[in-house]
Amino acid sequence: MNADDMVVMDLDGNRVEGKYKPSSDTPTHLILYKRFPNIGGVVHTHSSYATSWAQSGRSIPCYGTTHADYFYGAIPCVRCLTKDEIEADYETNTGILIADSFEKENLDYEAVPGVLCKNHGPFTWGKDAHEAVHNAVVLEEVAKMAYRTELINKEVLPAPSELQDKHYFRKHGKNAYYGQ
Repeated sequence: MNADDMVVMDLDGNRVEGKYKPSSDTPTHLILYKRFPNIGGVVHTHSSYATSWAQSGRSIPCYGTTHADYFYGAIPCVRCLTKDEIEADYETNTGILIADSFEKENLDYEAVPGVLCKNHGPFTWGKDAHEAVHNAVVLEEVAKMAYRTELINKEVLPAPSELQDKHYFRKHGKNAYYGQ
């Protein structure tokens, strides 16, 4: 796909540019843009490891520093939509479920830039499309590492909170100092 194949939509769901039909997941994305005002890009994949966690209905625990560098705490898995939610307006209700779950659990969507939808797959976001794609790639790698970690040690516990805090906050926030 090249830039000429991209479809540009406004926040009311109208196609602004592009000759193709927009993604069927556009209503989900629109809810996220409206409810999470600081994002500028949303990505939805069916990457194999993250989708496996979603299909199992499990959040991804933070087992190490790679995870902690990008996601503050576990990557949540929200519930499956109800039959009525699926039949009424599946894509819109997916977005509402994600945003409502973050609100209910008091999760910061900027500190946890992704979610797993039970029986479905991952959604990620970022300040722009590039960051949203990057977060999707990181989420897939973290999902793969967590899976392998649990295979190696079935009794593994999440990384200590002080280690998670150190790694997350050295890259994010007002006192961030991380650099290459």
